Amino acid sequence: MSTLHLAVALDGAGWHPAAWREPSAAPRALFSARYWAGLVAEAERGLLDFVTLEDAFGLQSTLPDAPDDRTDQVRGRFDAVLLAARLAPLTHHIGLVPTATTTHTEPFHVAIGIAALDHVSGGRAGWRPQVSARSFEARHFGRREFPPLDQVLNRPGGADLSGDPQVRDLFAEAGDAVQVARRLWDSWEDDAEIRDVPTGRFIDRDKLHYIDFEGRFFSVKGPSITPRSPQGQPIVAALAHSRLPYEFAAANADVVFVTPHSAEQARAIVTEVRELSPDVKIFADLVVFLGDDATARKARLDELDGAELASDAAIFTGHVRDLAGLLLEWRRAGIEGFRLRPGAVPYDLWQIASGLTAELRGRQAFRSRYEAQTLRGLLGLPRPASRYAGQNAGAR
Repeated sequence: MSTLHLAVALDGAGWHPAAWREPSAAPRALFSARYWAGLVAEAERGLLDFVTLEDAFGLQSTLPDAPDDRTDQVRGRFDAVLLAARLAPLTHHIGLVPTATTTHTEPFHVAIGIAALDHVSGGRAGWRPQVSARSFEARHFGRREFPPLDQVLNRPGGADLSGDPQVRDLFAEAGDAVQVARRLWDSWEDDAEIRDVPTGRFIDRDKLHYIDFEGRFFSVKGPSITPRSPQGQPIVAALAHSRLPYEFAAANADVVFVTPHSAEQARAIVTEVRELSPDVKIFADLVVFLGDDATARKARLDELDGAELASDAAIFTGHVRDLAGLLLEWRRAGIEGFRLRPGAVPYDLWQIASGLTAELRGRQAFRSRYEAQTLRGLLGLPRPASRYAGQNAGAR
């Protein structure tokens, strides 16, 4: 039986808004490097493929397009790319995949940030590009104006944002941003650095390349300021719920996170994504509350928050052996890996890293050691050659 891929999505004290009030939580430590280092170390002890780190340009909110006035939920985050760079030297094998928004962001800046992360981690970096249609986030920058998102949602057919021209443009812009980043990652050939002291030659200028990208949203000359990184191309991962983001992921990503709520729905999503791309790795997202008291814990958190937890992803509550069975059932539907969102950390993360992995290992469905040094290697993806290798026109 082949090995399942497992990742965890880390966000604050967990994916339940009241998780910070759990007895095992550490709310005073949320904005410390030590807190995040402990979470990622736990995931690495469990031999997980990677962790993702959430980010956005606006504070968390219960409203679709405005800050709310709630004071009983976690508000605020670290910059995910900078946090990942801090965690990289504290870890050894696990992949680090921060979120960075493409809307309002220059792809050159993101590209060199992720390339630097790949260097300092020894080849374990990824990037989750994310779009933002929120008007209150646009107001942070003052360069663009968006209609309030609730107005978009209230248009005919507005529940499916993929039909909105503005949203389609945001995904087109995100696609251009990823393509710019990928070209910049290739703009230095692998052997562009000579570093020969006797001859005084540090680089071979013929092996640095202009990317000359011209698109609807960006015009980027290149080359990057950062030499080609250990993976050549860091992993790109995208969250997708419907056709438009499936198309974005198929054209731009190495990994897509989908959100089925049943094995039947998983099979249908896999079929749709495979029609768009035979190669993208398909992971399913699940929010998980684990342990013998999982139902009672979730009910207590729901009561503290004043509402039952709702999520775009399916919510699993129960023992790790039952979760293992569900994961294997969904794998038979074509899902290759899972990104689990722990309801509350550190407890549910510990259940994933210790209990779930042991259960899957007992079913010959999970690794007993890290078998590769890079994130690409863990995911079974080859290291691509630079698209510019062998071209003569250097960046002068």
